[in-house]
Amino acid sequence: MIQRSILKNSLKAMAFFVAFGSSAIQMQPLAQINGITPEDAVKTQNVTAGKISADGKKIAYTVTQPADPYKDNKAAGTHLYVYDVDSKTATPYVTSTTAREINFRPGKESITYLSYSDAHKKTVLHEISLNGGAPTVLYEFQRSISSYSWHPNGETLAFTSMDQAEESKSKLPYQATVFEENQPNRKGYIVNVTSNALPVTIKTEGSVYMTEWSPNGNQLAITVSPTSSIDDYYMGQAVKVINPVSGAVVAEVNNKGKIGQIVWSPNAQQLALRAGADINDPIDGRILIVNATGGTPAIIDKDFKGRYEQIEWTDKGIFFMASRGTASLIGSIQPDGSKKNVLFESETHAMRNMSFSKKLISFVASTPQHPNELFIAKNARKPQVERVTYHNDWLKNKSLGKQEVITYPARDGKFDIQGILIYPVNYKEGTRVPLITMVHGGPESHYKNGWMTGYSMPGQMAATEGYAVFYPNYRGSTGRGMEFTYSSQADLSGKEFDDIVDGVDYLIEKGIVDRDKIGVTGGSYGGFASAWMSTYYSDRFAAAVMFVGISNNLSKWGTSDIPNELYYVHSRERLWESDEMWMNYLKRSPIYYVDRADTPILIMHGENDTRVHPAQSLELYRHIKVRKPEVPVRLVFYPGEGHGNRRASSQLDYAFRMMQWFDTYLKTGNRKAAMPSWDVPMPKK
Repeated sequence: MIQRSILKNSLKAMAFFVAFGSSAIQMQPLAQINGITPEDAVKTQNVTAGKISADGKKIAYTVTQPADPYKDNKAAGTHLYVYDVDSKTATPYVTSTTAREINFRPGKESITYLSYSDAHKKTVLHEISLNGGAPTVLYEFQRSISSYSWHPNGETLAFTSMDQAEESKSKLPYQATVFEENQPNRKGYIVNVTSNALPVTIKTEGSVYMTEWSPNGNQLAITVSPTSSIDDYYMGQAVKVINPVSGAVVAEVNNKGKIGQIVWSPNAQQLALRAGADINDPIDGRILIVNATGGTPAIIDKDFKGRYEQIEWTDKGIFFMASRGTASLIGSIQPDGSKKNVLFESETHAMRNMSFSKKLISFVASTPQHPNELFIAKNARKPQVERVTYHNDWLKNKSLGKQEVITYPARDGKFDIQGILIYPVNYKEGTRVPLITMVHGGPESHYKNGWMTGYSMPGQMAATEGYAVFYPNYRGSTGRGMEFTYSSQADLSGKEFDDIVDGVDYLIEKGIVDRDKIGVTGGSYGGFASAWMSTYYSDRFAAAVMFVGISNNLSKWGTSDIPNELYYVHSRERLWESDEMWMNYLKRSPIYYVDRADTPILIMHGENDTRVHPAQSLELYRHIKVRKPEVPVRLVFYPGEGHGNRRASSQLDYAFRMMQWFDTYLKTGNRKAAMPSWDVPMPKK
């Protein structure tokens, strides 16, 4: 392995000396730019969640703590901090272990959270005083606790835990895995943590996920799916209301499709669901209202050209956090859909995780200048937004590329498409530069105008090295209302991917990018797009990096763990319904167009991926190697990783390989360049 200093210098030197064709880039020499590096991208901390205390004086929040990729290949932990609103100070409370599911315990001066206990060999409920000190174990179950919620009395707990899998009675010296069988369900329980009474089991079949107490504590709303499969988790969760004394179901809600949140009305007579409009809705981004006695929920604000991302019901109405295009907003609406009021809207805050008290709102957000931090707004009617945490001070010394929202017409004229563009650091107007097109997954997702850099998102890493980076919100993306989100269904790789190419053409026409130096990358559905651009649209793309992506829509149906979700919210048709359908799905697959392939492609995949099986990457690799052996192609598998890399070393390895591939083929525009060494330049300390 080469040393870290040598690696950095060699990459900078390569970036400085590579020619950019007929239009030389008039920017500060790359070797002199103190920008974001792959190592920076994987070390950033992010605030992940925040909760305001009942009196509005404290905010408990969690922060990711990435592992050192040169020492530990493990996932980032989350540490607990408390922000004092009056003194404007943030104090670390739990930093020796991962804390999740943080809550202020009702009626107590303490915070509770879930964390794995080495002493107990399972996840237990911890409590720590607001005055500080050492955390204690408040409650342990016979198995790990998966989630929990507090009764208003602060003594009774609803929680979930996975059942014990059945043990094999085989006398063989090994145990075979029987696929998708003997998978335990996630059961729900109710217990008083201050007594020695045994937990009451919630009496329902299947797997319990959400548990939400009514404001008066007399009822408990839950969601339950038929099995613990991920497909049922997405498409099969139903809302039920429970008697907390007996654990019996007393009411059932006839909701269909995805669900993300249950919220009680202040008088405990109604429920608001953040859920899908119907079984075909790709997201849980609508608001539905239903009586707590059961029935069919009714959607409100159906014509909203955005996506609801969080709701809270107070005596003044339903407060919400939402996306509209690339912007984020906070507002309120009455439960009948009237009197909608936007309190705060920002094009430069990518918001998440809102919390309310009577006089204070908090939320987590990133901006184009920094990753997720904690913000507060003290005036609910006219919020004055203030950033209150600073967890990546090293960013102050980094040079960043300009970031802006762009809008361009789709070729069929049906929609205007939004996207986000990051320019190279110190970009000079009129200069044409190489472009990396970063395609989001889903497609039921979208980019907000916030921090756009991560281990698999080139963003400011690429801007440091002289690239522009384009993030298109192609049709099928969220944040634009129901029509836009549904518009890509039953049209795999069709107009949705044409929208991406239209965005590239728009940037060429604007004189920003070099048409001969267009690259593409993305994960999952974005990996599908990367494979499509390197085969069907290969003449347009000089380099591709495909991550956990789809290459064959026929075999995808037989290997993914979400076949029903694929049907209901993507294809809207089963491929076996006719002979014509089989061929249609094949023609919507990158492997069908390998004869067009001329784009050097780096393919990377987690070996344990159940969403998009690693065979999807292997198929494209094998087709290119056999049918187009002159095209540079490399396949990288990550042991122990699934549908995305969670571990520190795996993330850094990915970032280095991605940038190395683009530097070799995209920056030069030379599709025939020799492949870089298989051994990624992963330096040691």
